[in-house]
Amino acid sequence: MTNLLIPGLLCDAFTWAPLLARIEAEVADLTTQDSIGQMARDCLDRHPGKLRVAGHSMGARVAMELARIAPYRVERLALLDTGIHALKQGEREKRDEIVRFAYENGMEALAARWLPPMVHEPNQTPELMQGLTDMVLRRDPDLHARQIKALVDRPDAASYLPEIACPTLLIVGRQDQWSPLAQHEEMRTLLPDARLEIVENAGHFAPVEQPETVARLVAEFFEG
Repeated sequence: MTNLLIPGLLCDAFTWAPLLARIEAEVADLTTQDSIGQMARDCLDRHPGKLRVAGHSMGARVAMELARIAPYRVERLALLDTGIHALKQGEREKRDEIVRFAYENGMEALAARWLPPMVHEPNQTPELMQGLTDMVLRRDPDLHARQIKALVDRPDAASYLPEIACPTLLIVGRQDQWSPLAQHEEMRTLLPDARLEIVENAGHFAPVEQPETVARLVAEFFEG
């Protein structure tokens, strides 16, 4: 049995550090692919056997796809701060613009623009924001473009969510403006065996903003 943690857009093991301090787990590598489907297939190839899977944001979309194509391998599924719907009207243009922005202005400028709306304002301490910025700076514009392409071409997970029968834990920051609570409430109604945990005083980066709470929730869920 492997505990597999799947990071989100421009993210790495940093977002999972508090959970990694509590449980033995592997962190998925989403640095080379440009589709959600290929990310999921690579996770299955690289991490054989039964899996307990947690995904954050884009990583949760990968986790859902993984559970769809290999339900016999996924025993538990934790989905954090994410969504399920396909491309929204006008989203492609906004995504294209931010890809150009990263190429033209660099990753530090991208981090300064992209990160603050993702973090609940009272949590934007210099230490937390520097940790997130350093994480983004470990990426480059080409990787950013590949992951944005994967998100633009993402599958409509809402269409198959009722088929995911394994126990599922939904976690969302109360103040997540990017993937709000309402989306997770909809997911709970579609999933056959799901419970929803709301993390107070947290935005889209709930695993970093309220690390002990999120790590405890996922660790206990995996161990249950």
